[in-house]
Amino acid sequence: MTDKLADYEFADAILLAAGADAAPMTDAASDEIPVELDSAPAELIRVYGKFFFAGERKHFVKGVTYGPFAEGSHGAPFPEHAVVAKDFALMRQAGVNTVRVFTVPPVWLLDEAQRFGLKMLVGLPWSQHVAFLDEPEVQQEIRAAIASGVRACARHPAVFAYLVGNEIPPDMVRWHGAEAVRGFLKSLVALVKAEHPGALVSYANFPSTEYLTVDFTDFHCFNVYLHDEAAFRRYIARLHNIALDKPLVMTEFGIDSMHNGEEEQRRILSWQVKAAFSAGVAGTFIFAWTDEWFTGGHAVEDWAFGLVDRDRATKPAFHEVAGCYRGRLPPALPRYPRVSVVVCSYNAERTMGPCLASLETLDYPDYEVVVVNDGSTDTTLEIAERFPYCRIISQENKGLSAARNVGADAATGEIVAYTDSDCVADPDWLTYLVAKMEQNGLAACGGPNFPPPEDSLVPAAVAVSPGGPTHVLISDEIAEHIAGCNMAFRRDALLALGGFDPVYRAAGDDVDMCWRFQDAGYTIGFSAAATVWHFRRNTVKAYIGQQKGYGKAEALVYAKHPFRFNLFGQAKWLGRIYGDLSAALLLSRRPVIYSGVFGRGLFQTMYEPPSSLTAFLPLTFEWSVAALVMALPAMILGGWFWLMLAPLLATWTMCINGALKAPIDRRFTGLKARALVALLIYLGPLLRGWERLKWRVRLMQTQDHAAPLGIAQRACIDWLARTFVLSYWNETGAEKEALLGGLMEFLLPQKYFVVPDTGWSGWDLKIARGLWSRALVLVCSENHGGNKRLLHVRCAMRMSSLARFLTRLYAGLIAASLILGAPAVAAAVCIAAAVNLSVIGWQMATFGRLMHRIVEAVASHAGLVPVAPIARAPLPIGTPRTAV
Repeated sequence: MTDKLADYEFADAILLAAGADAAPMTDAASDEIPVELDSAPAELIRVYGKFFFAGERKHFVKGVTYGPFAEGSHGAPFPEHAVVAKDFALMRQAGVNTVRVFTVPPVWLLDEAQRFGLKMLVGLPWSQHVAFLDEPEVQQEIRAAIASGVRACARHPAVFAYLVGNEIPPDMVRWHGAEAVRGFLKSLVALVKAEHPGALVSYANFPSTEYLTVDFTDFHCFNVYLHDEAAFRRYIARLHNIALDKPLVMTEFGIDSMHNGEEEQRRILSWQVKAAFSAGVAGTFIFAWTDEWFTGGHAVEDWAFGLVDRDRATKPAFHEVAGCYRGRLPPALPRYPRVSVVVCSYNAERTMGPCLASLETLDYPDYEVVVVNDGSTDTTLEIAERFPYCRIISQENKGLSAARNVGADAATGEIVAYTDSDCVADPDWLTYLVAKMEQNGLAACGGPNFPPPEDSLVPAAVAVSPGGPTHVLISDEIAEHIAGCNMAFRRDALLALGGFDPVYRAAGDDVDMCWRFQDAGYTIGFSAAATVWHFRRNTVKAYIGQQKGYGKAEALVYAKHPFRFNLFGQAKWLGRIYGDLSAALLLSRRPVIYSGVFGRGLFQTMYEPPSSLTAFLPLTFEWSVAALVMALPAMILGGWFWLMLAPLLATWTMCINGALKAPIDRRFTGLKARALVALLIYLGPLLRGWERLKWRVRLMQTQDHAAPLGIAQRACIDWLARTFVLSYWNETGAEKEALLGGLMEFLLPQKYFVVPDTGWSGWDLKIARGLWSRALVLVCSENHGGNKRLLHVRCAMRMSSLARFLTRLYAGLIAASLILGAPAVAAAVCIAAAVNLSVIGWQMATFGRLMHRIVEAVASHAGLVPVAPIARAPLPIGTPRTAV
């Protein structure tokens, strides 16, 4: 996938052309070298997702830093012409294709780089070590320096990209504020693009200002000096999740050979380069090319970071890096297990061709593609038949999960990787997925999916609207959920769990499977570089249909995993949702920045606090319905009743805020696109919520909807007291602590708020779920001699303090309205109270049914036997009991 140069003799010929005064290569530098070398491409390099492309070919940036140097006889801060020619020839020998310079290069240097087939990452230096935002004159000087630096490059074809800054000191960022610095950098990026249209622009950040978000650049750059491999790999994973859908380039890393030794330099650079590219970075720049280094008005003599020394004699690290840069990228895996790629399709004629074309060119040595045509009635089958490399299985329409199972059964690979028929895979998609699975011994792994650029306003707006498939991460490398369009499983583990549940015909299958894998003790990995492009629904009608389908799927998943949902019927994710680019902008809580004492922290990290209820409450179905109900009397009655419009206004404020910040394609950022996104942000939760509620009711009428948490015995219910009682026998001496401890271990990881008794309460555990309901659990233990125990569990369902307050408030408002002679007001409050109290009652009943199943599940896990099981008649107390 990378562009190739003819052969190695080119480098020797260029060395001779450098002149007679150029020092000869050392013996070490003249060792045998493979014949193919990468060259900088003649085509314009563009960004496409998390990688660079030259034309249609993926282009990995393999770079070194160059300088800064003392001023030469030519008047520029670079070596003499002959030394530059020798440096560039040696760089080509090492497989380098891009050179990073810290000062603006003269045109002759750019010409020389082009002659040697090199590109340049041009640093545009300015006074970033001073309080540059305090004085407008300083800002004007900086803008002038940036503009003149870009003009000096004369839009040269050897320019790879520009850097508008490098490691602004954390004190300066804290002094001015991160948002102010961010805004200034954004203006500098715009200035560069005005001077050099089409140029790529970035900013070189570093761990001390990691929190400085620069999402307006074309790619993300970070300078990182970590010499522990595990920490280095972890930090790259973190940076990938900061970069999101843009390329990540390591613009500086290296090690001093003077103090650590040349062999240690070689060893560390070897694993750093391999680890970076295997983790999916789009490019690396090793600091530095040479030990010759001039800064602060004098030569630096006590550091030696170069791959070559001051006399250009190569070090062992030179050959190690050359082997990495000239070798396969991403690096070859120790083992390539066979992979079966399964594509399930139903009426996918719009995207089937691009999908299969991308899978045909995957850069992976051992894979097959299995297409399951699930009863398509359009030309999907005919399109698939144009790709003879595919195995095609056609069946009548049975739904997505059934099709996925057919693909898994037919697979011959050790790993089954799923993508959708409306996706286009990156050439190295499988390599990155398998690398993560093999390196960490994972049974499941996934990656991100991004919407591709659209050609018109409506599809562009739909693409960034919330509600699309995304991933949820517990950490930077461990996922709680991976999207169905980009997931891979060990085939034996997948089949051992029974495959996908056929009840999910269009959506929800991936959520169910991820939770089942985790319940079985597996860890789900995440590779940020294993990307696919996912064509979103490109019409409003299709988007509406998708959201309705997701609502139905949420109801179906709830039936199997009720304890993983909140009171609004939405999934309670333990991790952080990534990739939903507009929804992520609706969070109400600001990130927290750890700066270290006095701002001296080496890794100053931004932490996202857990999203609070207020972050999503105004966008829930229940809130929106209540807001509409309250808005009607407000508009009819007027006066103070206009205050009842506040909930609706809060919802629309969040919708408009999200639309203004949504990353719509720059070609379609007008009012129409923003208004459409705001409308879809509002409609999405309404549509999903209505379908979720409708299917929840339907499922409650047709089945016991918590089969995985089955009922072993019927509860003894006291409706007046709002309690139910369950009883369990054991002959192992298990006391109440076993059951109570099991409940806490089960509920706390699921984000339930559990309060144990401190000695002052009439209950053992108080369990909170949402705004309205609480469960008070009390356990009584009967001692029947020896190790025989009978445990009684009473669960009392109670309203929360907020629910009780609102009940009293409604009563007070109704009474006051009647006393003051305002029956219309009393009627309006009665309606609102009836709706609210109905919701409270319904959610208390739902929580009660769920607690019944949770207690049963915990008791079963603890080896407790139900006293009155449904399947058989109860046994008398004292009779030995074993599960049958």
